[in-house]
Amino acid sequence: MDTNEPITSRKAAVARLMDPLLHPSSRVGVLLILHAVLFYAIYAISYSARYDFSLPPHAKRLMLATAPFVLLIKIAAFYLSSHFHGWWRYVTFADIKSLIRAAFIAMVVIGFADYFFSYHYYKIPRAVIVFDTLLTIILLGGLRCLWRFADEHFGIQFKRVATEPALLIGTDHRAGILASQINSNREMPFRIRALVSTQPSPRRRVYAGIPVTGSIDQISAVGARYNAKHVFIPCDSLGGTQIRDLIANCNRAGLTVRVLPRFEDALAGSSDIPLREVDIDDLLKRDPVKLDTKRIDSLVKGKRVMVTGAGGSIGSEICRQLMEFEPAEIILLGRGENRIYTIHRDLGTAADEHGVKLKRVIANITEENSMRRAFETHRPEIVFHAAAHKHVPLMELHIREALLNNVVGTNVVAKLADEFRCSNFVMVSTDKAVNPTSIMGATKNIAERVVHAMSVNSKTHFCVVRFGNVLGSAGSVVPLFQKQIRAGGPITVTDARMTRYFMSIPEAAQLVLQAGSMAKGGEIFVLDMGEPVEIMQLAEDLVQLSGLKPGTIEIKETGIREGEKLYEELYFDDEATLETEHRKVKAAYHRLHEGTPDDRLIFEVVENLEADEATLRGLISRLVPEYHEHTEPTSQKSELVSVNGSR
Repeated sequence: MDTNEPITSRKAAVARLMDPLLHPSSRVGVLLILHAVLFYAIYAISYSARYDFSLPPHAKRLMLATAPFVLLIKIAAFYLSSHFHGWWRYVTFADIKSLIRAAFIAMVVIGFADYFFSYHYYKIPRAVIVFDTLLTIILLGGLRCLWRFADEHFGIQFKRVATEPALLIGTDHRAGILASQINSNREMPFRIRALVSTQPSPRRRVYAGIPVTGSIDQISAVGARYNAKHVFIPCDSLGGTQIRDLIANCNRAGLTVRVLPRFEDALAGSSDIPLREVDIDDLLKRDPVKLDTKRIDSLVKGKRVMVTGAGGSIGSEICRQLMEFEPAEIILLGRGENRIYTIHRDLGTAADEHGVKLKRVIANITEENSMRRAFETHRPEIVFHAAAHKHVPLMELHIREALLNNVVGTNVVAKLADEFRCSNFVMVSTDKAVNPTSIMGATKNIAERVVHAMSVNSKTHFCVVRFGNVLGSAGSVVPLFQKQIRAGGPITVTDARMTRYFMSIPEAAQLVLQAGSMAKGGEIFVLDMGEPVEIMQLAEDLVQLSGLKPGTIEIKETGIREGEKLYEELYFDDEATLETEHRKVKAAYHRLHEGTPDDRLIFEVVENLEADEATLRGLISRLVPEYHEHTEPTSQKSELVSVNGSR
């Protein structure tokens, strides 16, 4: 028989008894009665103290006669200060300050009323009023603090089934407050036992009763000392390299790592503190994007905005980001009905909150008649063109489709944007358009030039936004690596020397909006991608994020496939760059090309669409002199990773 069963039963009985009293509907009444009793006791003690605890009969009669008057004023002062609505176990210095203010307000009102309105016989001695105020502050403030102390040190264990010891990274006052908040939260099955410093030699301190012990380099020893099972990282406290090293040390020590919200968000007042696992975005940490929201707002607010490829990774995120700027209407255009249905459903609640109308359009950007009907029906004022074929290896096998979708489709949408007098047209491009070695990159290069040609004589502000790989997008490297890890390996990397630029989907979408808001016509905006990332390092990071030790999963090189490059570039060598108003967006001057003029490109493509593969490759080589085919042996395995996967 479990010896804890009688104790558990008693706890349950006490909980059942207390629940009705602590229910929100009855708490105010219970606290009001409790305060009335305490106020009476304090008033009686104050009167007794005035007479050295030997009340003469006349003083006792005066006390009893004036007590209702004093209680009424004090209850009113405390009620208006919301002291009957809070939870004592969460009391703070702000609450104590409010309590002192309420007590002094009551003292002033009592003194004023006693001086001007009472008969001489019923006047309360001034010393009693002062004693009463001081005792009220000391007793009620002390009771609240004592309740919180008892709750944090005894009540938590009493009311929780079990808690697991944990460590928190951070040693400033915010970390101490956050640790205290976690420890006082009954819903969290964790208890912070120690704070761990990000500095190599931290000074010994104590925040909110929680010691600062050791640095992140000593996490294994600190974890063993406190028998910790978890390590918590506020997401703004460490850089990507520090998180990578911390995870490696924690994996060796058997500690799980969880990420908390930023200090400011976690301390915003909500009792719910969400935890999540470390993801690859944390390791590739970049400075948060600070948008010029006024500029974007002036572009988008109250406008009809069309997003092509609205069901894709970037297109759908552009739609989500647009919601914050309250356009009148978002036209979700795509050729895949399931994806358009999904993004329409996902945006439904936000659209209602922001008063944005959502329009669904199933259309193929390469079919001009279909697209014309969409423009005639919805009359977009701004177009974000995110529809494209982006999967490198597949486009090597389907050259015509790459030309048709990426070049002809872009031309159709751009021409209609000009014809229907849209104010802005923003094309989403890729770093693979620079010195391309793939069909996909070459066709996006041609598309950039088509858009520039359209901008020359148009009142529409045409621009291109060029950036690198997006983490977690459909067909990208991260989901494939994760799938291979779950299967037990091997992880397939095409070449250990390969590097890529990466950014998160939200960051890419935000900067697309920012760049679009700065367009005057004809610009190629290039997003700041930070430093390139080694793909081999990315694979090793994902292994460790899965809780596995290095070497547990085999990482296998398979050889570069057709169309792939060892490294990507964001600019052509002869492409001059210019700073813009936003530090994460640069403008590239359009390059003059020898041979086919930009305004003739589309005619060359359309005239040759039905040609054979060799002719199409020759056409692309002629239109894009920088294009050179990858000639190394290619792998035939269908499941090998492509770091150039679609966005």
